[in-house]
Amino acid sequence: MAIPERITPSKLADYLAILTKAVFQAGLSWALIETKWDDFRAAFHDFDPVRVAALSEADIDWLAEESSIVRSRKKIEGTVANAKTMLALEREFGGFVNYLRSFPEYDALRADIRKRFKYVGDLSVYYFLFRVGEPVPPYAEWAKTVEGTHPRVREMLALGGDATARAELDRARKKAPIKRRT
Repeated sequence: MAIPERITPSKLADYLAILTKAVFQAGLSWALIETKWDDFRAAFHDFDPVRVAALSEADIDWLAEESSIVRSRKKIEGTVANAKTMLALEREFGGFVNYLRSFPEYDALRADIRKRFKYVGDLSVYYFLFRVGEPVPPYAEWAKTVEGTHPRVREMLALGGDATARAELDRARKKAPIKRRT
């Protein structure tokens, strides 16, 4: 599977798509989510936040039974709540990007995203901000602030040009290859 690339979001749906991918990837194989991504896109109306925010309980019931996506009712409900939150922040700040850039530094933004959005942990925040092109600390610094190791993000950053992460990845590969979920 290719390393996720940074995007330049052009609409709120782009942010919701990346955040939703981060939510559904948590605890699962990233490759699994990638193989189902076209179905996620269809199920969530191309991540149009107005349409996602308007999903009814009956819609959520249907999605929770839909085999073409991951059937986590809590993550589906979280996606609906996250769409509502994005819409509210877009109104409040005159644009979602203005919200993201209203914080003096990464840790303050990370804490606020974790507080406002559903099913978003430290790794998800880092992945989300990295993918949408917002500033994130170098991987080596960030990795010291979270428990556990995250080889997928280390690989993503190393191949994306972070020299420190690339050196760490090379050292790790010499010791043992990164195990990838399939």
